[in-house]
Amino acid sequence: MGCRYNKVVGWVVAIIRSLVGCRYSKTRCVSAVTDIIIKLVILQKGWQIISFFLQMSLIWTLTLCFLAAVQGAQVCYDRIGCFADTSPYAGTVQRPITKLPWAPEKINVQFMLYTRSNQNTYQTISAITPSTISSSNFRTSRKTRFVIHGFISSGTNSWVTNMCKKLLATEDVNCIAVDWSGGSRTLYSQASNNVRVVGAEVAYFVKILQSNFAYSPANVHLIGHSLGAHAAGEAGKRQRGIARISGLDPAEPYFQNTPAEVRLDTTDATLVDVIHTDAGPLVPSLGFGMSQVIGHLDFFPNGGVHMPGCPQNIEIPNVNVEDIWNGVVNFITCNHEHAVKYYTDSIGNTSTFVSYPCTNWDTYQAARCKTCPSAGCPKMGHYADTYRGVTSSSQVFYLTTP
Repeated sequence: MGCRYNKVVGWVVAIIRSLVGCRYSKTRCVSAVTDIIIKLVILQKGWQIISFFLQMSLIWTLTLCFLAAVQGAQVCYDRIGCFADTSPYAGTVQRPITKLPWAPEKINVQFMLYTRSNQNTYQTISAITPSTISSSNFRTSRKTRFVIHGFISSGTNSWVTNMCKKLLATEDVNCIAVDWSGGSRTLYSQASNNVRVVGAEVAYFVKILQSNFAYSPANVHLIGHSLGAHAAGEAGKRQRGIARISGLDPAEPYFQNTPAEVRLDTTDATLVDVIHTDAGPLVPSLGFGMSQVIGHLDFFPNGGVHMPGCPQNIEIPNVNVEDIWNGVVNFITCNHEHAVKYYTDSIGNTSTFVSYPCTNWDTYQAARCKTCPSAGCPKMGHYADTYRGVTSSSQVFYLTTP
C-alpha cells in the first residue's frame, strides 16, 4: 500500500509540473494531455480511491491551461483599432473558444440608408467615403436610427426593412440598416466574435458623422437584435455619447454572465432598454436570449420565456452551441424573434405595452404589481424613452401581451 501511495504522489507531482509547463507551450500541453490521460486510466483501474470527479477536475484545469497557452494573439486595423483574444473574450467558462474577429474587409459591413425620400430603395453610404453621405438623402437635421441584425440574418431581411418603413411612416428620421451578413453567416462562435468589428464599424461611422458633419451622437439610436444587440453595445463602448440602445432579446451564448466590456451594458448609451422574449436557459430549454438584466429598463413580456403563439421549446439535456446554430439540432426561433415583433408593433402606438415594476413573473401573475411608480409606468418598445423614472440602476418590468 505504501509503495502504491508513493507512486500516486509521484504521479500527482508530475501532473502539477505538466500543468505548470502548459503555461508556456502549446506543445507541452498536448504532451501533458496524453500523459495525464494515461496516468488517470491507470489510477482508475489500479486504485479506486482516486475518484472520477478528481480526474475530471484535473482535466478541466488542464483544458483551461491549454486555452490560456494558445491565446494571446492580436490583430489591428487602421480605422477601428486592435482586437485581442485574451480574457475576457476567450479562455473563460463563458467563452471557452479562442477566436479573433474577422478582418473588416471580410465582414464587409454595409450601411444602407432609408429616408422618406427613398423608403423602398436604400442608398449605400460609407464612412470611408464621406462624399457618399453628403450626396445621399441623409440629413443632419434628423435623428438617426441604426437597425442591426443578428446571427445568420442580413440587412435586407424583411424585419429590418419593415422596421425602417414603420419608423419612416411615423417620424422623419434617417433609418440605416446595418448589413454584416459577411460575418454573421458562419459558425456561431466566430459570429459572436465578429460583432466586435461590427460594433467598431458602427462607432467609426458615428465618429465620421460627428467630425465631418458636426452631427452629435446624442441624435443616434442603435436598435440591435440578438448578436446585433451586442454589436450595438460595442459601438457604444467605442463612441461615447450615443443617446440610446435598444437590445431586442440579446443573444445569450458567450455573453450571459460575462463582464460588461464583452456584452451590452448600461454604460454603452444614455438609455439602454432591453426586451427579453427567449430568456429560458440554453440548457436544456434552448433559450437563446439573455435572462440577465443588463439595461436601464429591462422588459419581460409574458415572463420573458414563452411567447403567445409560439410552440413550446423542446428540452435537450446536452447542447452544443455550434450544432444548434448550424441546424444539426432543429430549434425554434419564434420566442427569440418576438422581441423584434413587439418593438415593430410599438412604433406609432404610444399607448401600447404599458409595463409594471415587479420582482418576478409569479408575483406579477398574482396581480400584486399593478401600481405605477411616481414617474409613471414605462412603455416597452419604441417609446421606452418617454419614461421619466430612468436611473443609473437597472429596473425590471413585466407585462402581458396578446
